[in-house]
Amino acid sequence: MYDMVQEFLEFLEEEKGYAENTIAAYRNDLTQFVSYIEYKVDGNWQNLNREIINQYIEYIKNQPYSSSTVARKVAAIKSFSRYLLARGVIKNDPTATLDSPKVKKRLPKAISIEEINKLLDGADNGDTPKSQRDYAMLELLYASGMRVTELVSLNVNDLDLEGGIVRVEGKSARIKDRMIPLPEEALVALRDYVEQGRTQLLRSQDDPALFLNHRGQRLTRQGSWLIIKRYVAEVGISDNVTPHTLRHSFAAHKLSLGKSLQDIQKLLGHANISTTQIYTYLAEEKVE
Repeated sequence: MYDMVQEFLEFLEEEKGYAENTIAAYRNDLTQFVSYIEYKVDGNWQNLNREIINQYIEYIKNQPYSSSTVARKVAAIKSFSRYLLARGVIKNDPTATLDSPKVKKRLPKAISIEEINKLLDGADNGDTPKSQRDYAMLELLYASGMRVTELVSLNVNDLDLEGGIVRVEGKSARIKDRMIPLPEEALVALRDYVEQGRTQLLRSQDDPALFLNHRGQRLTRQGSWLIIKRYVAEVGISDNVTPHTLRHSFAAHKLSLGKSLQDIQKLLGHANISTTQIYTYLAEEKVE
């Protein structure tokens, strides 16, 4: 049964052009699903029915998952069932009339411009390779609104320090690369890091990664999160601040300063403007 899941994941990657993180989510959700139903269906997809799927949904609802996570897992099962039907593995889709769980929509959380400045000032505290990296990373995250996965995936040649822009690779085949202009503060921090800090962290001259850890390897998502968490604690910001908080703050502050929703959509790399519209309520709040 797991072989069919793997085939489906390859289909999503090769035919649909889904992003790596999306594929990973499908893999986790469907592996969990198969682990639950494998013995109930005797290893045969033909034995899968609505009752078994409902039992599984009740099972995950009783786990410490948010409503959005439950909805995502159900959506993965529905997509997979449609694939099984299209491939002729099953004769009827047991999820055809299955309603998706209602999700409590959580609004994005931003911090104020004052708190952003406090965080950046706290990171701008030295000329060691790590401090230069940390300051450049935080400046770039807030100045660009990019996702943390996009940040850690950056290579040195994605930066055009003379032109004042950074190239962010599209997260899937359906979303194009975008060029994001950077303010002078971010460019200065990045230039100092690239010319000084990064050269000291670098272990292999062939390594293209922009942000490196203390071992000279590409910084990970988790590593970047821990860096931000440390500075948040040091400067005394009480809110839970993650890399995505800086993305939300970037969007909210840009909108509050008069940037159009269409411009924010392009900068954030949203495929649909409806995704960007959620930030309008944040822009109405006091962010000074």
